Amino acid sequence: MRTQIHSSNRSPRLALLATSLGFVIICLDVTVVNVALARMRDGLQIDSTALEWVVNAYTLAFASLLLTAGALADRLGARRVFVGGFAVFTCASIGCALSDGAGMLVASRAVQGVGAALCVPSSMALLGAAFPDADARAKAVSIWAGTAALALGAGPLVGGLLVDRFGWPSIFLINVPIGVAGIWLTLAHAPETLRHAARRIDLAGQTLAVVTLAALTYAVVESGRLGWTSTIVLSGLTISVVMAALFITVEARSVQPLLPLALFRSAAVSVSALTGLSLNFGYYGLMFAMSLFFQTARHDTPLETGLAFLPMTAVVTVANLVSGRLTARFGYRLPMLYGQALAALGYLALVFVHADSSALAIALPLLAVGSGVALAVPSINTAVLTHVGPSRVGIASGVLNSARQLGGVVGVGVFGSLVRP
Repeated sequence: MRTQIHSSNRSPRLALLATSLGFVIICLDVTVVNVALARMRDGLQIDSTALEWVVNAYTLAFASLLLTAGALADRLGARRVFVGGFAVFTCASIGCALSDGAGMLVASRAVQGVGAALCVPSSMALLGAAFPDADARAKAVSIWAGTAALALGAGPLVGGLLVDRFGWPSIFLINVPIGVAGIWLTLAHAPETLRHAARRIDLAGQTLAVVTLAALTYAVVESGRLGWTSTIVLSGLTISVVMAALFITVEARSVQPLLPLALFRSAAVSVSALTGLSLNFGYYGLMFAMSLFFQTARHDTPLETGLAFLPMTAVVTVANLVSGRLTARFGYRLPMLYGQALAALGYLALVFVHADSSALAIALPLLAVGSGVALAVPSINTAVLTHVGPSRVGIASGVLNSARQLGGVVGVGVFGSLVRP
């Protein structure tokens, strides 16, 4: 075990910038892809099921490996794992841009998910090391989450501009300069964290987790084509349930489990994970469905689709900053509650939207959803950092973000099955 490294030449603000850049391109690739789906479908001659896999291959790898990535951050040091993940993500982005068919694109997206999984838990650990003061850390987390939320919201607009001007591969190539800058800033300014050499990697648990999530994703995605009562879909769901039960059994008996079940004894961790899952279920699913709605039902171009999502970005940064201030003053419960309530109102209002609805009728619900999610996300991250000790920050972050990405996977699959022609 090594002691934490300190240097007067390192800037906490630039360390925050480095971690934010990592989270930005990870989140940008979640939403930027949506506005390019129609162009990918036409350019690569792929069907709707393949489109769902283009979205979900990334999220599935991300969700499946987050727990191991958190353990790696604890064992090897957060900075080393973060830089490695950033490099993997950047190289995989080049692979996506060069893809000439669905197979290569889906595979490259999965590798992107591996890089993203390595980055996220370690970025939170780096924030904890760079900002040891609780109030400063809460504000830093709000900025970190705010930039990510802004990327989520701005993704459709950025993607629309790039796809219209340069074609769909450009949405991946934009990650390359950001990745290079982020890696350099991390090496120059991010402090290394404590390394816990005794932390082991739970290979059995990791394998079961991958099988569980892969079977669940396959069943949900294929349900749109085959129906929920098909033998293949029911078999996938059954395998997922059986593997999940086996996973829990293995983890309960493991000395150093991939998922320490004791973490869920903390109400803050359990509620944060459940909240993150529900937020991403709605948000990711909505982005996928609304992107197809704009381009198929309303016949909008990718740029027009991006502009239609613009209201979601209008107050995203403000909402995150407000969340950080509310959390610092009143605790994390208030923004967590109000954010979910506001997002729920937005989703409810979207029930009444149709192809001929006015721009305002669509914009207001999207505005409520975007600001509600942006208000809630920083609070769940702060809750985890507050209630978990330094030696478990990486794995706890992995638990939280695994729940969020699982929500996204299921959300895209469920919403995709509902909008499939």
